Amino acid sequence: MLPAMIKSPCLLCLYVFILRCAANALLSQSPDDALQKRQTPATTPLVDFQVYEPVLTPSGTSDQYGCIYTQTLMSYVFSNSYGAPFVGKLSPSKSTEEVGLTSGLLRLGEYTPPPCSFNRVTMNFTVTSQGRQFDRLGLMYLGDTEVFRTSTAEPTASGILWTYVKEMEQYNALWEKDQKVIFDLGNIVNSEYTGPYYTTLTATFFTIPDSQPTADVILPISAELSAENMGSAFSVPGVNASVSYTLPQNIERAVISLSACGQSTEEFWYTNTFNSEVDTFEPTAGTLYGFSPFREVQLLIDGQLAGVSWPFPIIFTGGIVPGFWRPIVGIDAFDLRQHEIDVTPWLPLLCDGASHTFEIRVAGLNDDGAGNATLSEIVGTYWVVTGTIFLFLGQDGSVTTGTSPSIDTPLPEIQISSSVTTNSTGANETLTYSTAATRDISITSTIKTSNGSQKASWTQNLSYSNFNALTNQGFVQLTVQNTTGSDLSSSGYANTYSYPLDVNSSFSVDAAGEVGINGTLTRGLDYNVYGPSVFPSGIQTFNITTPSFFSAEGALTHQKIQLSASLPFFSGALLSTTQEGSAEYFSGVNSSYSFGTTTQDFDFKGAEVNTPDTTYELYHRLVMAVNSTITEDEQTLAGQTFGVPVAQAAENVPAPVFEGFSVRSLLGRGPGQPKAGLMGGGGSEQG
Repeated sequence: MLPAMIKSPCLLCLYVFILRCAANALLSQSPDDALQKRQTPATTPLVDFQVYEPVLTPSGTSDQYGCIYTQTLMSYVFSNSYGAPFVGKLSPSKSTEEVGLTSGLLRLGEYTPPPCSFNRVTMNFTVTSQGRQFDRLGLMYLGDTEVFRTSTAEPTASGILWTYVKEMEQYNALWEKDQKVIFDLGNIVNSEYTGPYYTTLTATFFTIPDSQPTADVILPISAELSAENMGSAFSVPGVNASVSYTLPQNIERAVISLSACGQSTEEFWYTNTFNSEVDTFEPTAGTLYGFSPFREVQLLIDGQLAGVSWPFPIIFTGGIVPGFWRPIVGIDAFDLRQHEIDVTPWLPLLCDGASHTFEIRVAGLNDDGAGNATLSEIVGTYWVVTGTIFLFLGQDGSVTTGTSPSIDTPLPEIQISSSVTTNSTGANETLTYSTAATRDISITSTIKTSNGSQKASWTQNLSYSNFNALTNQGFVQLTVQNTTGSDLSSSGYANTYSYPLDVNSSFSVDAAGEVGINGTLTRGLDYNVYGPSVFPSGIQTFNITTPSFFSAEGALTHQKIQLSASLPFFSGALLSTTQEGSAEYFSGVNSSYSFGTTTQDFDFKGAEVNTPDTTYELYHRLVMAVNSTITEDEQTLAGQTFGVPVAQAAENVPAPVFEGFSVRSLLGRGPGQPKAGLMGGGGSEQG
């Protein structure tokens, strides 16, 4: 992250700034007064939400079903928190009053395991904010291991509120031990940006009758800075994002997950152009961002490619036009998805008792200006990356052996093209460019464990296409992109996915300095998982043999819905969702506002064990928001349909004129020159 950077406005990341009087009042009070104000707000906050499958929680008691235990992990105010994450304990030498609102409210001790055995964990993250603020990136760690990556909604004058519930049993090996909880959410509060984020984080530990096996050992691929009370994410390029371990020798299965998202000049990587074209509109609209619109996150073991992730195009709550994202936030914006890579074929090497290196890289494309491109060793500034190693062990004392892995990882096949047209004055009028890539990866070996000899394999087949058109001398941009992939492991794990994206946005500014932004988008996520994923796929709790033990909370209404006991057993989870919308932004001399319409259709199904082509609808939601008001919302959970009251109030909230920035900075596609006295640089930056 860039601790001294404020986001500059841009076409793909323009921000609606909020009335700040309430937050200014908070900042003038003591921390306890601020907390009291938070508990009794003068107006009803806007309830933001991400649409996702419900997380089922226990409705019984510990006496009925074993352990049910809830622990508060964090109650904290993130204000001036760059380089100062929550670290889970209060220094005994400082009182709460001495800590103050500027540094946050430290209330809690370090995490200790609950006083009962458990096999399931859910986590509740609740946030409120009021005032003016950008969206921010947040990372939670248990020690050095990232366990949750999220982002914030942008506050309104009357405040906002959201809650996200996340399944966390994949980290049971960490929850079973004392841990330092670190939550890194960099924020800035001053006279301009007045919205602190008030957060509460709780974890509920419980026991279920039919639990899935989780990893025995979990190791981080991170900067390992928890001993310094800092977050442990790597920021690449600029550092070597690698660690070395001597692993246990009795591993039977190993999976590594990758967590990565672009920031600053890389936040909207899918709109970037080729290095040879970055100066196309430089005289009028500034320099474009380069390294192409293609990105590949790579996992290397001892310097050899072990697998890749072609990233999902995350759009944070200030992206494109802010009116899109109230109160429905973008797909995965509150819970950025990790990509898992099965490295079991590497076990004959990794279990040899020697040290081995695990590294994460992010690649784009370098082009020669003549229609040819190759993978780049670096990209722009910057990507936040970590990884997690999940190890499943065999019998104590056994040693896994086998054949050396056969590694077939040819370079991706890449095709690019671009074209520039000029107007009657000879100035560049349009730039169109396209990128296509495919990649096949195959790694196989024979491994011998305490359970015998078996073939181990990991394959990936990926395809990518992107078309961008910059017209009107760079003031209008169309982006059409799709990524598809298929990952398959000999463990029985399979993942097929597709990320379509279609964005059209335009910018205008007149002689009086009045700014207009218009945008339309259609985007989707299809994500199907079969077999033993290390991450909960959403079907686990629907497979409980006593489902009456659980209830489900609607993401918006917090209604309790009792499940039927007649669900079949599922082996696969099929998620399909689309968002469509249009939004506008206006900033004039005396008024600024953003409004829009967004519709999301979300469908989550389970695939039956013996007949995977037979699916059962577990959850469906169709929701529409118009100008911050929910106008339609219908949900179906396991065959039960219920409507949601549509009583949220609309808001047209003010925003300032963005003075002193170059047009390219305003568009978010090139370095800007902020006027004197403003911190920051070109592009946009999350958190």
